[in-house]
Amino acid sequence: MKKVIVTGGLGFIGSNLIDLLLKKNFFVINIDKITYSSNFYNTREFKRSKNYRFIKLDIKNKKIKEILIKYKPSCIFNLAAETHVDRSIDNPHNFIQSNIVGVYNLLECFRKFSNKYKSKLIHISTDEVYGDILNGRTSETYPYQPSSPYAASKAASDHLVSSYVRTYKIPAIITNCSNNYGPKQHPEKLIPKLIYNILNNKPLPIYGNGSNSREWIYVKDHCEALIKVFQKGKVGEFYNIGSNKNLNNLQVTKNLLKISSQINHPSNKVKIIFVKDRPGHDLRYALNSNKIKKNLNWYPQTSFKEGIKLTFNWYNENKNYYKSLSKKDIVKRLGKK
Repeated sequence: MKKVIVTGGLGFIGSNLIDLLLKKNFFVINIDKITYSSNFYNTREFKRSKNYRFIKLDIKNKKIKEILIKYKPSCIFNLAAETHVDRSIDNPHNFIQSNIVGVYNLLECFRKFSNKYKSKLIHISTDEVYGDILNGRTSETYPYQPSSPYAASKAASDHLVSSYVRTYKIPAIITNCSNNYGPKQHPEKLIPKLIYNILNNKPLPIYGNGSNSREWIYVKDHCEALIKVFQKGKVGEFYNIGSNKNLNNLQVTKNLLKISSQINHPSNKVKIIFVKDRPGHDLRYALNSNKIKKNLNWYPQTSFKEGIKLTFNWYNENKNYYKSLSKKDIVKRLGKK
């Protein structure tokens, strides 16, 4: 049985990845420092699995090396990161520490470990590193032009990993994914926040005029892609992971209201309100994912229509998820500066 490490495994994508890895018969070690976005609700389904271990640890801690030597994982999926753009506008400090300094420490520990043991590092990044894409779609060779402190910190981490591949010959791969949605996502993000407000008959706040466009991918499809990259990806390469499906925020909101009406939720009283946009807000992100499709034979399996319904139903059936979070983290507006 192959052992793998997932950093940030109490978060949204990390916990969904662990669930999938366990179902594929991997032994998974979850390393998470436990922040506001970490949630043990996300791991309740498998926390007693004999093939799962949880370790509370910051990736800035040098004890990472001890864990690597003890478990000798065949792969590290690095998902430990601060990810909320609005928070990075209010206070970039944590983003620099986690997304840059943390990745540096992880690379140093992995460099010394990988000299002796066969292993891979999959560094998970974002499409936001490419900046505002008004036309077309960005391939892996597109220049980085991050707009927010969050995106800049992720861009820096990507460059760090890439430099370690070239300088130290570490076996690492970088992935850049579009906007994820699905179960277990913190409601500071658009879709779970809108669902929370719909379920609680609150107004639906939309930035600007609702025209900001994102490429949306169901989280399980992303996780399948990450496992495919681990198994078949080429060391040193970058892989874009996307659905090729763009929707603006207003379209997403109307989709959710439609689903709500189908389950007879009294959402007819819920109103869409437009709020002041955040500073430096990119209008559009869009990825060209032909490389992973052609070279690794990966394709997204979940349509937005299917995925958004699965997502809405999960939150509707798991209202205790919201109760496990601080209410101010759900309703408070950040990033006005």
